[in-house]
Amino acid sequence: MAVSDPSEVQTLVQQMQDKFQTMSDQIINRNILCFLRIDDIEKNIGDLMSQAKDESTDPEQYGTHFANLKRTIS
Repeated sequence: MAVSDPSEVQTLVQQMQDKFQTMSDQIINRNILCFLRIDDIEKNIGDLMSQAKDESTDPEQYGTHFANLKRTIS
């Protein structure tokens, strides 16, 4: 199928540009979603690390047995 009419060529070029723009928008949107998920994961990891640090410095979190053991070791 050879296209020789300039208006047909222009139409095909426009259709291709539209398809590429749509694909580009989809890729950008997926990347944004991935970055948002990564940000959430990083925040959750930070929260877990803070929680773990708090628990490791508070022997009462583990009950009196752990507190007694810690005193015995110290």
